Amino acid sequence: MGEFDLIARYFTRPVRRAVLGVGDDCALLQPRAGMQLAVSSDMLVEGRHFFAGTNAYRLGHKALAVNLSDLAACGARPVAFTLALALPSVDEPWLQAFSSGLLALADAHGCELVGGDTTQGPLNICITVFGEVPAGQALLRSGARAGDDLYVSGQLGDARLALESLLGHLELPSAVLGPAQQRLEAPTPRVALGQALRGIASAALDVSDGLLGDLGHLLRASGVGACVDTSCTSALLAAQAQARLCGQPLKTELVRQCTLAGGDDYELLFTAAASQRPAVLAAAQASTTPITRIGTIEATTGLRLIDDQGQAITARYASFDHFA
Repeated sequence: MGEFDLIARYFTRPVRRAVLGVGDDCALLQPRAGMQLAVSSDMLVEGRHFFAGTNAYRLGHKALAVNLSDLAACGARPVAFTLALALPSVDEPWLQAFSSGLLALADAHGCELVGGDTTQGPLNICITVFGEVPAGQALLRSGARAGDDLYVSGQLGDARLALESLLGHLELPSAVLGPAQQRLEAPTPRVALGQALRGIASAALDVSDGLLGDLGHLLRASGVGACVDTSCTSALLAAQAQARLCGQPLKTELVRQCTLAGGDDYELLFTAAASQRPAVLAAAQASTTPITRIGTIEATTGLRLIDDQGQAITARYASFDHFA
């Protein structure tokens, strides 16, 4: 199968909203009146971002999910995406599964595949996603203010826990590893929550490299500090409950490491004024997304961690950095 046969069979579909999709040198997008385009790119490299042999359907899902998570953090509605794909060889069963996972998530969010590129080489997936957001309403990292509440959506740490087990650093019962690995390989982008938070959240970003590391980006952009209650964040590790049922409770320090610096969570971290608590709760309910208030924004720059007794935690937790 040649390059263009591969594209035609697995990645060409009629577009409904884009002006022009796959087939020409460029796709054409036309934002609706009063809208701005939100654009983000992410790359997944075999051996760096995912294991060789990862389930192809889940990999297709994740490749798009990590990009949709960026749109969610901006409060944008997905519109279209491009796919650049390097393949060692043409493996039709793999391509069928990968494209099915990719396009199933795309269809769930009304996001059209409008172009891209394919080449031969080590397995590498790069997606650029396009969304739209009303002019002046995009959620940014720079709007947090002293006194704001700090929230996170969903669960934290399960992806890191699964990674530690898959790397052979710890043993987990299959009943614990299975759901955690699902979170690692097929995260849920919080697109509906991001849109529901427009006009409510003061700042936002998605948690991709670890809670504290990504929070640091928000704090620097806003020129503020924060206090995080680790008892709130630790409770968000869904695997804890299953581990207890299996008679193998997780150690406190492992839980903190996973939830505070885990990475691959793809949850939304956001701030909002205390007066917006009813509106935040309504946004969570409208988007059927669980949220947890985990701390407070402070005027003094820097980050403080406290335990369930309100005592300071001095341990340092380093988030993922490709070049550290």
